[in-house]
Amino acid sequence: MKHNRPKPQAPPRLADRLLAWFVAPHRLETLQGDLHEEFAYQVERVGERRARWRYWREVLGFVRPYVMKRNPEHYSTPTYTGMLRSYLKIAFRNLARNKAFSVINLLGLSTGITVCLMIFLFIMNEFSVDDFHKHGKSIYRVMRGIPHEGKEVAVSYLSGPYAPALLNDFRGQITQAVRVNPTDALVTYQDKSFHERKIIDADPNFFTFFSFPLLKGDPATVLLEPASVVLTESTAQKYFGSVDNAMGKIIKIDNNLPVKVTGIAQDVPANSHLNFDLVIPLENYKDRGWMTRWINNALYTYVKLGPMISEEQVERNFPRFMDNHMGLIMKQSGFHFSLSLTPLHDVYFEQGAFDGAKHGDKQVVYIFLSIAILILLVACINFMNLSTVRAVERSKEIGVRKVLGAIKGHLVWQFIGESLLLTSLSCVLSVVLLTLSFPFYKQLLGYPLNLAVYALPIGLFLVGIILVAGFLSGSYPAFVLAAFSPIQALKGKLRLGKGGISLRQMLVIVQFTISILLMLGTAIGTRQMSYLKNKQLGYNKEQTLVIPIDNGDIYNFMLNHKPELLAQSRIEAVSMMSGEPGGFFDGHMFDVEAHPNRWKARTEFADFDYVKTMGLKLIAGRNFSPQYASDTARAVLINRTAANRLGWTPDEAIGKWLKNTTQDSTNRTIIGVVEDFNFLSLKEVIEPLVIAPNPDDRRAALIRLRPGNLPATVETIRQLYAKTRPSYPFEYHFLDQQFDQMYQADLRQQTILSGFAGLAIFIACLGLFGLASFSAQQRTKEIGVRKVLGASVGSIVSLLSSDFLKPVGIAILIASPIAWYAMNQWLQNFAYHIDIEWWVFALAGIVAVGIALLTVSSQAIKAALTNPVKSLRSE
Repeated sequence: MKHNRPKPQAPPRLADRLLAWFVAPHRLETLQGDLHEEFAYQVERVGERRARWRYWREVLGFVRPYVMKRNPEHYSTPTYTGMLRSYLKIAFRNLARNKAFSVINLLGLSTGITVCLMIFLFIMNEFSVDDFHKHGKSIYRVMRGIPHEGKEVAVSYLSGPYAPALLNDFRGQITQAVRVNPTDALVTYQDKSFHERKIIDADPNFFTFFSFPLLKGDPATVLLEPASVVLTESTAQKYFGSVDNAMGKIIKIDNNLPVKVTGIAQDVPANSHLNFDLVIPLENYKDRGWMTRWINNALYTYVKLGPMISEEQVERNFPRFMDNHMGLIMKQSGFHFSLSLTPLHDVYFEQGAFDGAKHGDKQVVYIFLSIAILILLVACINFMNLSTVRAVERSKEIGVRKVLGAIKGHLVWQFIGESLLLTSLSCVLSVVLLTLSFPFYKQLLGYPLNLAVYALPIGLFLVGIILVAGFLSGSYPAFVLAAFSPIQALKGKLRLGKGGISLRQMLVIVQFTISILLMLGTAIGTRQMSYLKNKQLGYNKEQTLVIPIDNGDIYNFMLNHKPELLAQSRIEAVSMMSGEPGGFFDGHMFDVEAHPNRWKARTEFADFDYVKTMGLKLIAGRNFSPQYASDTARAVLINRTAANRLGWTPDEAIGKWLKNTTQDSTNRTIIGVVEDFNFLSLKEVIEPLVIAPNPDDRRAALIRLRPGNLPATVETIRQLYAKTRPSYPFEYHFLDQQFDQMYQADLRQQTILSGFAGLAIFIACLGLFGLASFSAQQRTKEIGVRKVLGASVGSIVSLLSSDFLKPVGIAILIASPIAWYAMNQWLQNFAYHIDIEWWVFALAGIVAVGIALLTVSSQAIKAALTNPVKSLRSE
């Protein structure tokens, strides 16, 4: 049927004459042709009357710049304030008009910025350790080097004589020295007792050497008297109720050393590698062996170098210093020691220092920094993608603004301004999210953080995020939008072209590559931690109680009441030893039969029940036995690795002798060989171990319990201990809990990484959801036509989803080899680790595709189920 449509009228002649008057002749013919064509289109679409109004508006838009050029006195340029106000109005209106895209952008950016803030706080805290010390740049810790397995291992412990000798031999270079002995003790005040584990014994100049602020007392005199003590603020409140009540009070250390409170220090900040609750003068222990003997592991020694003195100048003379003071001792013992200096700000990141100080891992800091950058990049990609695809929707707006005289620069800054506004709103929302999640985050990190301390850095960081992320996210969309042709935009014929689509797909690939990398890292790390937790260690760790022997009460109880413990039906075995599994094992030098060179091995000093209590397997010879009187002084056990290193089979090792050059003056005979067991961390290979009876060296007791009511058994042991009227409380832990303590940092990092990986995937899926929504809107008419022609819902969903699954598949191919290499390097930190198997990558790929498909299909199904009549009317 043929419709009779009214014939389009000619455009207004007056408007054409006005256009011809002002517009240059060489542009007039082309411009009029385009405008007449647009007029005819509008007459058919909206009617002649409205088409004439639109024609006039467009003509005036082209005329205005020429009128302003010819008669500038009749036109006033708008102020920058007015322009800014106008841009802000437009920005807020666009955010309100496109609520779905605005929410996706806000949620994605704010989540990314929140993660960055969390990691920023972590990094700030890590790199600020010990920065509060006034003279920190000239303070160094003296380290002792010991050769081990072909490498030099740094040990932080020295003995008492080093500090005065260094001050004497390096006059003019070393101006001050202070010794710090970390220890624990029973602290008693009236009828209250506390087992304090954060006590340090220090030289009198401790508070002038370091910058730990005192609330009460003079830093120069608080530790001058041996019978004095400095408490931290929280410790003073715990003992006396308030800081004011603490000064001058007398407390007892280990029931035999009365000391007077002479000072109150502020609580030690979290960013200090030294931590203490009480400081006691080192003078009280001047007659102890570790204060008088050169060869001993006892305390930390810190030195302050003079002005213009470098650490290299001092270290150059350390070999001569060691020869003068330790030459004969090193020759006799077979050890060779060296000294070095570690700057105070590097002590925290020192690896393998074998001390009780707080340490961090710089590699972990850089990993977290990389994660923050990657997640922020994912969030910015979301913004760029969604802003670019919305260019088509805003094309007519840009065309009208250009017709009315807007120049490209103003348009660029308008859209960059919108990006900055959205980033600013995201920063505000991220601060709210950070405040809400901060308590949980502190618990996850395992140490306190104070937001108020970092208020200024956080503010500067957010300003930097707004500028960098705002410009980065908004620059590309701004230039794309500003470059539109106004005629094409007003005709509604604008398309972004293949270049725009390719860029969006590339950005989606980057997003999912990052997300899959984090996903694979989390999966492989979780499997490694599970492997370590379930690995057979070669000893029985279940139902085994560990009691630290760090005071005389526990030592005497275990030594004198062991028969009573064994008489309990629920107790299977009891043993005292120098090192618990996973703890510290001394290294000693040995003379060995038929070996010309001295040999170094780890040592375990234990009683005759050690093998039974640990559940070790004897593979050659016999165990210690009270039937052989000589076993106490003349017998040892070794592990399989020790026999192999000495070139013997387990059977050949039986009957050979060895002598501990540090402690023994007599040879000991190897009476048995035990199967290897992991007495150290699983990050270290099994080392040679010598097990020898020595009743004077005990640092832990192990009580192996029979299956049954464990709480009742522990209570029975506690009651037996209470009968001895001890001063120290009964403290214990289970051996199988040692895993969580040994790998606590790794487990925390794995948990945090898992959370960040989930957030990265969430942000990427937000962007994918937005792109899918836009794609469905743009192809509404196509979907309607396909449905009219008989296409099924499934085929339409498949059509819309395939465009987004291809980039995800490419991301899997890119991320897999990168993840394999990175995680393989990380696994090298463990002596025992899993093999990375192919199915982990396959599973991660399936999960990534599943998440993407679930995200996209929701919009695809919605579009496919829309009534085709409605779809065809949409345009």
